[in-house]
Amino acid sequence: MNRRSFLFNTTAASLAMVTPSVLSAEPPTLHVATNTYPWGTFAGREGGTFTLHTDAALAAIASTGIGGYEPIINAPEEFNGLGARLKAHGLEMRSLYVNSSLHDDAAAASIDSVLAVARRAVELGTRIIVTNPSPLRWGGPENKTDAQLLAQAKALDRLGAELRRLGAVLAYHNHDIELRLGAREFHHMLTATDPANVKFCLDAHWVFRGCGDSQVALFDAVEHYGSRIVELHLRQSRGGIWTEVFTGDGDIDYARLSAWLKRHGVKPHLVLEQAVEGGSPKTLDAVTAHREGLDQVRRLFDGPA
Repeated sequence: MNRRSFLFNTTAASLAMVTPSVLSAEPPTLHVATNTYPWGTFAGREGGTFTLHTDAALAAIASTGIGGYEPIINAPEEFNGLGARLKAHGLEMRSLYVNSSLHDDAAAASIDSVLAVARRAVELGTRIIVTNPSPLRWGGPENKTDAQLLAQAKALDRLGAELRRLGAVLAYHNHDIELRLGAREFHHMLTATDPANVKFCLDAHWVFRGCGDSQVALFDAVEHYGSRIVELHLRQSRGGIWTEVFTGDGDIDYARLSAWLKRHGVKPHLVLEQAVEGGSPKTLDAVTAHREGLDQVRRLFDGPA
């Protein structure tokens, strides 16, 4: 038997041992999560509240077909009973969002607080810790000094190194405030930190909005820091106002972003964060909006480029 015949017969024999169910199995469904922030905005416009981690909240998310839960966690005690509730509703918590303050003398205590949350999270299978170092004042016009930015970057890098030791990765997240003054805070956090310690949670719309509704700025940021993207927050707008449903048809060319990620072999954790704000359409409830958004995410991000 020559080599070609041997390889052919060996391969055929191996395939014959595989059960038909394995050969016909469908490819796994693209995993998509949702952050809890948008659910609060939908509830708020109806005069209600969205209470994190409850059976009602998790049931609503699961009913959309979304498979992942990304909550905002502020204390380890919030994990009490959460693992069992997630399992009951068929949800995974691959990532979570935690606040931090890293630009001043409170940095050491803030790092300890994040690590305390992360230790509990890792036990439940969480591997991505998303943080956005707090501004001097939420909604205020104040900007951090150069000294504060230098201190914050060092603290962010230290936090990322500590999380790596726990088996998790740190993903830097920004809002629009970090894009002020030539985007100096945004760029310094991703320039002065070790890429091994600090990854990037790209919230495409906050970059877009923070740069004056500029896709040029957004895709420049992707070119500079795309290799560090481990998570992608998904939100769309039309005319600068958030839509109810995530879609590729709007201010941001998500088809172009998806193609870039696939072309460069970057496979981020996908998290819907399609919130509503003043001026957003008011035609759908949160469950329906997220169910439709999930379909759009899968259409845009699943499959080949």
